[in-house]
Amino acid sequence: MHAPNLSMSSYIMVPIHREGWPFIALFALGALLLGWLWTPLGWLGLAATLWCAYFFRNPDRVTPTRDGLVISPADGVVCLMGDAVPPAELGLGDAPRPRVCVFMSVFDVHVNRVPLSGRVTKLAYHAGKFVNAALDKASEENERMAVALELEDGRQVAFVQIAGLVARRIKCDLVEGQAVRAGERFGLIRFGSRVDVYLPEGVQPKVALGQRCIAGETVLADMLSDEPVRLGEVR
Repeated sequence: MHAPNLSMSSYIMVPIHREGWPFIALFALGALLLGWLWTPLGWLGLAATLWCAYFFRNPDRVTPTRDGLVISPADGVVCLMGDAVPPAELGLGDAPRPRVCVFMSVFDVHVNRVPLSGRVTKLAYHAGKFVNAALDKASEENERMAVALELEDGRQVAFVQIAGLVARRIKCDLVEGQAVRAGERFGLIRFGSRVDVYLPEGVQPKVALGQRCIAGETVLADMLSDEPVRLGEVR
C-alpha cells in the first residue's frame, strides 16, 4: 500500500489549472478599470476575480486503485441514473447500458478525471445546443465530447463531457490509442456542465441520486461486486 504524498499546504494552496490564468488576468484587469472608475465597483471586480480563481482550482486527489472500481470523473451531484444508449458516434451499439450522470455547478471543481484505467479507442465531438445540463435531453441535444475506453478484459465503457447553459468550451486532452489510468486528469469544461459515465452491461452503480461526488475519489461502481443499486435519502 502506498501512502499519499500530500501535505497540509496542498489543501490550503490549491493549484490553478493553466486554462484559468488568462481568465483570471482579464478579470483582474477589469477589476482595476472598475476601481479606477468607482471604488465600490472595483471591490465587486475583485470578488469576481477571486471567484474566477476559485473556479479554475485544480486540487490533487487520492484515487482508490483497486481493480474494478469506477471512479467519478467530476465533482458534483448525481443528477440522473438508469439505463441509456451510449452516444451513437462512439459505435458501441444501441443496447442500453447503466449510466451515471454527474452535474457540476459553477462552484464545483471543473477539472475532469478518467473513471477507469484502459486504452482510449475513440474520441467523438458533437456540436449541439446549450440547454440545462441537468436535463436528460442534454445527453442527446447538447454539445459534447464522447470517449470510448477499452479495459484490460476487453470490455468497453464510455464517458461524455456535456456542455451546459453557460458552458461554452469543452477541453479534452486525450488522444486515440492513449493508455490512461483511473483518476488522471484529462480535461475540463467551463462554466457549469455534466459528465456521463456508461458502464458495462450488468454493472450496477454504487451511488444514489442526489449524492455528491468528488472527482478522482468517489467510487461510482464496482465491476467486481454484485451488490444491487443503492438507494439514498436526505438526512
